[in-house]
Amino acid sequence: MSKLSIIGAGAVGSSIAYAAMIRSSATETVIYDLDNPRAVAEAADIGHAALSSGSMRIAAAETLAGTANSDVVIITAGAKRKPDQTRLELLAINESIVVGMVPEILEHSANAKIVIVSNPCDVLATRAVQKYGLPSNQVFSSGNVLDTSRLAWTLSLRLGVSVESVNAMVLGEHGDSQFPLWSQALIGNVPLLEYAGKEKPVTENELSSIAEEVKTAGASVIAGKGATNYGIGASSALIAEAIIQDQNKVLPVSSVLKNYKGVSDVAISVPTVVNSTGAAKALDVSMTEDEIASFTASANAVRASVESLN
Repeated sequence: MSKLSIIGAGAVGSSIAYAAMIRSSATETVIYDLDNPRAVAEAADIGHAALSSGSMRIAAAETLAGTANSDVVIITAGAKRKPDQTRLELLAINESIVVGMVPEILEHSANAKIVIVSNPCDVLATRAVQKYGLPSNQVFSSGNVLDTSRLAWTLSLRLGVSVESVNAMVLGEHGDSQFPLWSQALIGNVPLLEYAGKEKPVTENELSSIAEEVKTAGASVIAGKGATNYGIGASSALIAEAIIQDQNKVLPVSSVLKNYKGVSDVAISVPTVVNSTGAAKALDVSMTEDEIASFTASANAVRASVESLN
């Protein structure tokens, strides 16, 4: 038996629950929201898909006590991001909402792994670990798993290959200072810059425009439909099942680092082994001097936001 709890029944939370149903990520899923009728309705609607998708049980919780004995708790609660609003502008209000609920979650599920999806997720994960002295493997954020999926999708369209053939990650902040690790990007087992997709190799000049397209993809979707939910839904379910099923899957989640490329005490995305212990191990990866500079700048951007709360 495995239990996944999702805090927040909005577009993101309900999409995570639906993706978990489709993927059979857990045997039981609970949705909690202050708007209990909304949580009840979402759980029922998703449950109605069980016959054609999976055998997961799903229900709504009236209080956080209903999340007791969870293996994974995913937090999506918080203020909604507006089209012209950066993730960091959400900081003050979401810090009080998200970080404030962590002790009560752990009161009911002491060993749960908490994955923060609410933005700015890197800052909130850093604050939660620092404020309560929690292990960095237990409380972390979804980081750039979604951005990495966006990069794979963008490159697959450009090169005419399947998404599964793209091996490239977005590291750093889940936000404006993120960067693709181009030096390690592969198509199949061929370095990206050597791959002649659609009879035309990717040029150095294209890399910056692709990176910008990936970075602004969320804002573009929000401008068109008011929210991003399907991509983060699938990405979060992927993280949850890596924990629940002890998969040792390497994902660019964001956990508080210790002397990683000179960066400590701040959560940003790096390739990380995710298993039943949570964000188990940050993997060292080769970077060019420019990429190390981008990594350091990204860490400093998140650190400045964390310090602004002090």
